[in-house]
Amino acid sequence: LINEPFSARGHWRELFGAPADATIHVELGPGKGGFICEIAKQNPDVLYVGIEKVPDVLVMAMERALSAGVTNVRFIRGDAALLAEYFEPGEFSRLYINFCDPWHKNRQAKRRLTHRNFLRLYAPLLGVGGDIHFKTDNRPLFDFSLIEFEACEYGLTEVSFDLHAEDAPWNIVTEYERTFSAKGYKINRLVATVLSKTLDKPAQ
Repeated sequence: LINEPFSARGHWRELFGAPADATIHVELGPGKGGFICEIAKQNPDVLYVGIEKVPDVLVMAMERALSAGVTNVRFIRGDAALLAEYFEPGEFSRLYINFCDPWHKNRQAKRRLTHRNFLRLYAPLLGVGGDIHFKTDNRPLFDFSLIEFEACEYGLTEVSFDLHAEDAPWNIVTEYERTFSAKGYKINRLVATVLSKTLDKPAQ
């Protein structure tokens, strides 16, 4: 656990004891840590930072990381809205958003992690060529997100409306994903890449 994430800004590689050119990826809302621990095991040379708001869930994620023996993961108890206070522009190159709260009501749209205000926050932190990997079982949220990514002029690839129907052996199935897929929910996924024109879109 990084207790002072604001002090970590610009110094993440030092905190890991990693080379200055080490790759950093971030997951928003890692939950119990199943995804971030598995992907960290698969990519030992990549540094992973999980940002979780719920203390009890965060403890479970940290315990899982310890029991799995992964050493390239750190956690923050924090909020996505403060991401620019945790990281410098270009400090990480990939952001994972897995099964975030859909905030169903229209008046709650600005709280969705794929609302354009958040997408404009993420873009300079990722830098040109950085990308967002987004998965959700909520089709209305996915449709909303497609509009928001396009409005912010991200480059969209790997758009899927039924990931589990495709040949995707690389997919790491989260606890939530396994539960809701078993209930018949289709898993939607996309990759959104920051382009130079993405960074030209003004914040609103």
